[in-house]
Amino acid sequence: MNAKLKQIEVENKIIAITSFNEDDYICLTDMVRGEEGNDHIRNWMRNRNTIEFLGLWEQLYNSNFKSVEFDTLKKEAGLNSFNLTPKKWVETTGAIGIISKSGRQGGTYAHKDLAFEFGAWISPMFKLLLIKEFQRLKEIESNQFNLEWDVKRIVSKANYSIHTDAIKNHVIPSLNIAKDKEWITYADEADVLNVALFGCTAKIWRQSNAQLALEGKNMRDMASINQLTVLSNLEVMNSELVKNKLSKTQRFQYLHRIALQQLAILDNSNAMKSLQKLSDSTFIDEQKKLEN
Repeated sequence: MNAKLKQIEVENKIIAITSFNEDDYICLTDMVRGEEGNDHIRNWMRNRNTIEFLGLWEQLYNSNFKSVEFDTLKKEAGLNSFNLTPKKWVETTGAIGIISKSGRQGGTYAHKDLAFEFGAWISPMFKLLLIKEFQRLKEIESNQFNLEWDVKRIVSKANYSIHTDAIKNHVIPSLNIAKDKEWITYADEADVLNVALFGCTAKIWRQSNAQLALEGKNMRDMASINQLTVLSNLEVMNSELVKNKLSKTQRFQYLHRIALQQLAILDNSNAMKSLQKLSDSTFIDEQKKLEN
């Protein structure tokens, strides 16, 4: 579970939100803090309609959900003797929609789909306010993401001029090519970076993403923040490698190794993954072309 918690406020209650398996989980404990607390959660969970809803959600999203054990609980629901805690629910059925977090900011957390239903159990108004505040939080996060992405894209474009300047001054003069053919060299050199980072050339990407290409987008427009960060670094590194007269193959091998290392560090530090996933076979084919 992600240790970094986000918070929203609903009816003067500060409600924590955490991440689990890259999904948002809302703290049920916070939603009823100062009221019946855990008793309120248990009362909600022992309701037959709640059990059926929780089971349906798990069947949709949890391939390891224990349906036989779930059916047993569902039959018992509604009896005066029936009691169900979050811990018992998870241990009995292997559920993933409800989890417990220990420590200072601990409590019972539920996937947002389930937390909204618990909000309705508290009151229809509470559910509406909860959804509204949650959506507001996601809009703020989206705006921050877009701003950061724009900044990274601008930086990568700026650094690309450093890359092309090195090609202009140190690669093209050594080639006996006509002025109107120089663009081919620039494109080939750009693909050194593309294959090192994205695993394919710009042409292969356009062929694989025809609709996006028709809309005027390219592979760098669709890159993640992490990829754009690494791309900016590779552009500067490649310019220095060009100045030091390393071959295209040597530069590619070095840049690809650096790209993998830096992406691993960035991807492990946050949840911002690449938007485009390319097969290993595509990368191997493009690597061979660069080495020939």
